Amino acid sequence: MENKDYPLEKIRNIGIIAHIDAGKTTTTERFLYYTGLNYKIGNVDEGTTTTDWMPQERERGITIVSAAISTFWRDCRINLIDTPGHLDFTAEVERALRVLDGAVMVLDAEEGVQSQSETVSRQADKYKVPRIFFINKMDKLGADFFRTLGLIRNRLGSPAVAYTIPIGKEQNFLGVVDLLEQKAYVWRDEEALGAKFEIEEVPADLLDEVKKYRNELIEKISETDDSLMEKFIHGHEPSVEELKLALRRAVTEYKLVPRRG
Repeated sequence: MENKDYPLEKIRNIGIIAHIDAGKTTTTERFLYYTGLNYKIGNVDEGTTTTDWMPQERERGITIVSAAISTFWRDCRINLIDTPGHLDFTAEVERALRVLDGAVMVLDAEEGVQSQSETVSRQADKYKVPRIFFINKMDKLGADFFRTLGLIRNRLGSPAVAYTIPIGKEQNFLGVVDLLEQKAYVWRDEEALGAKFEIEEVPADLLDEVKKYRNELIEKISETDDSLMEKFIHGHEPSVEELKLALRRAVTEYKLVPRRG
């Protein structure tokens, strides 16, 4: 599969951007592991990550230069670009943003929006790079998904909307609820390193929260599509497939920024 020639429409250039220590390189390692490119997940502290290849990066545990690596998912070739998070290397981030189709912006669930988060967000705005916010480290002490979502909207001025909400937090973090599908994705097998999950019913204690944020998500998506807005106004809920297609258009056209946990 790796030697196959991919047409341009099946190639995605995706950057991982964030403040330092938010978990960019670790997130990149997960991408490579879950897509089957790597058989194990590299560790930043041990200097075994794929994209931090320079001796200085492995010694310091930080990304200094942007690194690109290709992986494959379904029928697409994905060129992942892991960018630096330190302010001193912000020019590297800007250089990478010029060629991206989209970006995953990683945020620490406890730290929220940090100084370099604001910098890379402005850079992404400059080049009109569609992006998804990924709130990382939900198992960290002090992690707060909803506070971070508020900071994204207030400090970054981003039209962010939740696509998933977490099940638990800190040491009780178990998984996420997909708001459109109304399904819970739960990770119980720690030895699988996140590669295996169970699909379950939404926990009873989250039903009200899921309804609230699902309605908000549907409303925000519908606002970007006239035909869906017509349905929404008349009390008819669009289908999940219609909503997903409209959401994809809204993201690529820079109208919405979905948030996943």
